[in-house]
Amino acid sequence: MNQDILQGKWKQLKGRVRQQWADLTDDDLAHVEGSYEELVGVVQEKYGRTRAEAEAEVNEFLNDLS
Repeated sequence: MNQDILQGKWKQLKGRVRQQWADLTDDDLAHVEGSYEELVGVVQEKYGRTRAEAEAEVNEFLNDLS
């Protein structure tokens, strides 16, 4: 799944994102609003990941949706 699809299907995917990363708040999800870069940043911040680790985690999540 590419980043454009993430943005286009954000409303449907928010629940799955919340299941994957339970520490994300409603405010975090509202801030992300389907932005790949924002999602990576929030995962990095909330879970103490490096940028590369957060990107890998988000990419794996998106690939599993396909």
